Amino acid sequence: MRILSRILLLILALLVVVVAVVLYYVANPRLPAYTPVEQVHYLDQWSTTERQTYYFTPQGTQVKGLRYDWFTALELPFSQQRFASPEYLARFGFLVDPAQKATPDNPGNLPVGFTRHQNAGSSEQYLDITCAACHTGELHFKGQAIRIDGGSAQHVLPSTVPTLRGGSFGQAMVASLASTYYNPWKFERFARQVLGKDYDARHEELRKAFKVSLDNFLRTAWNDTHRGLYPTQEGPGRTDAFGRIANASFGDAISAENYRVANAPVDYPQLWDIWTFDWVQWNGSAQQPMARNVGEALGVGATLNFFDAQGKPLQGDARYPSSVRVRDLNKIEETLQLLKPPAWPEALLGSIDRPLAAKGRALFAENCAGCHVPNVQGPDRPVQQLHMLPVQVIGTDPGTANNIADHRFNLTSLQWDPTELAKLDVQLHPTPTEPLDLSQVSVAKGLAYVTAFVENRAYRDAGVTPAERPALDGFGLPIGVRELRAYKARPLAGVWATPPFLHNGSVPTIYQLLSPQDERATSFYKGTFEYDPRHLGYRTEAFANGFLFDTKITGNHNSGHEFRAGERGNGVIGRLLQPQERWALLEYLKVLGGPLESQL
Repeated sequence: MRILSRILLLILALLVVVVAVVLYYVANPRLPAYTPVEQVHYLDQWSTTERQTYYFTPQGTQVKGLRYDWFTALELPFSQQRFASPEYLARFGFLVDPAQKATPDNPGNLPVGFTRHQNAGSSEQYLDITCAACHTGELHFKGQAIRIDGGSAQHVLPSTVPTLRGGSFGQAMVASLASTYYNPWKFERFARQVLGKDYDARHEELRKAFKVSLDNFLRTAWNDTHRGLYPTQEGPGRTDAFGRIANASFGDAISAENYRVANAPVDYPQLWDIWTFDWVQWNGSAQQPMARNVGEALGVGATLNFFDAQGKPLQGDARYPSSVRVRDLNKIEETLQLLKPPAWPEALLGSIDRPLAAKGRALFAENCAGCHVPNVQGPDRPVQQLHMLPVQVIGTDPGTANNIADHRFNLTSLQWDPTELAKLDVQLHPTPTEPLDLSQVSVAKGLAYVTAFVENRAYRDAGVTPAERPALDGFGLPIGVRELRAYKARPLAGVWATPPFLHNGSVPTIYQLLSPQDERATSFYKGTFEYDPRHLGYRTEAFANGFLFDTKITGNHNSGHEFRAGERGNGVIGRLLQPQERWALLEYLKVLGGPLESQL
C-alpha cells in the first residue's frame, strides 16, 4: 500500500512538473531576438503626413473588447516589463522605428498599425489594429532598414491557439492578460496604472470589465484549439483571411455549425495601385473597395450584431450595428490612392546593372508580360483588368481558391427575405439562375450580403448622404462577387520589395520563383527581415527561434508558376530560363515601374 501511495505521489509530482513546464512555455513564447537597426529609411512613396494618416487612422476593430490603456499597461507574465514596449512587440515582427517617440496620433508609442478609437456614446478607448499593421513591410540590409509602405508585413499576429513553440502575438497577449488577472500583485500595478486617481472608486469595475475581455480571448483560444480550425500554422506574414473572417462572422456570430477548417493561409498582399484593379483578393472575388475594407475590419475584430438581446434576428433598419468606421475607412482608401510603388534604393541595396536590366526587359516582354501586364481602361480612372489564371493552369497550391469556392454556411437563422436581398447593391457574377439557398451560402456571397447590410447601417450612423455614398463605396462600384478557382496575376512594379512569393508565401525569392520547382527550397526559415538583394527575397538560413516553413504541409505547397521544359499547363507557364536569363530578369524587376526604368 505504501509503495502504491509513493507511486501515485510520484505520478502526481510528474504531472505538476509537466503542467508547469507547459504553462511556462505557453506564457513564454520562443521569439526571435530584436536587434535595432541603425536607421529606418523611408522611400518616396508618401509624404510624412500621408504615412502617419495610414499608420494610425482607426477602422473600428475592437480586439475582443481590449481597451487601449489596458494594452499599454500590460506586463509580461514573468516580469514587470511592459508587454507593449516597442522592443518586445518588434520580436513578433511588428514594425517600430528606434527613433520613434510617442505622438498625439500614437500616445502609447506602439508599432505601425496599432491605434485606438472611441465609439459614439462611449468614453472607452479601444485598441484598434488597422490594415497598416498587415500591409506595411520592411527590409533590413547591413544594419539599415528600408520601410516599404503598403508592403507585406512579416508579423505573427492571428493565432491564440496555445503551443509549446509559441511565437504568436495572440497567444502571448492572452498569457499576459491571464497572468495580470490571476496574479494579484500584477493586477494591483495594472489597476493603479490604468485608473490613477480613480483607483479606489473603479477598481472592482475594472476587474469585472477586464475579465469579460479575458474570457472572450480564452473562449476563442479554446474554440479554435478543440475544433482544430487552423491546422496549418500560419507563421510570419500569413493568415487564412477568408477562413478567419468566415469563422468570425458565421461561426462566432451565428452558429457553431458554421465553423470550417481554415487550412490555406495567404500572404498579406502589397497595396500600391490596388485602387486601379478591377477585382481584388488573391482569387479576384471582390470588387467594391468599401465592401472589401468592411470585410477586413470584421475579420480583424470589429463588433457585429446579428441578433437582439433576446436572440431574435434583427430586421429592417435595425440591421446590423457594428463598430466599423466607414469615414475613416474611406480616409485610408483615399490615402492609398496616393501611394507610389517603392523604387529600388541604389544607395542602400546596390547599383543597377543597366545593360543586364535591358536584357531582362526583353525577357520580361517574352515570358511575363502576357500575364502580368493588364489591359488598362478609362477614362474616369485607370482600371487595370487583371488576368485570372485558373488553378489547373498556374498550378499553385489550390487550397485558398478551393476553400472559397467549396465551403458553405447556413445563414437561415438571419431570416433574410429574398426581396430585401434584391434591393441591396450586390451583384453576383455570373447572374444566378436559381434563388439563393440560405442553408448553403458560399463565404463570398454570404460576406457580400453581410457587408451590404453593415454598410447601410454604418452609413446611416455616420450621417453619410446619398450624394456622398458613391465616393465612399469607391467610384460608385457595386458589391460585386465572383467565385473563381483561379488566382490573379498582378502588375509587378515594386515586386522586389514583397517577399516571399506566390499567394501562400511558399517561395522565398524571385530567383527561385523563376526556377523549376525541383530547384526551390522545400523548407526554409521565416521571421527575419534580413534581405538578399541578389536573389530578391528574405534570407532563409536557420536562426534562433525562426519559423520553419515546410512546403509539404497542406496549404504550403510551392508548386506551379514554373519555367521549365515540358508541356504548358498544370503549373508550367513558360520555357526553361537559363541562370543568366533569370539574373537578367531579376535586374529588370528591380526597376520595373520606377524612375530607373527610363534609363535602360
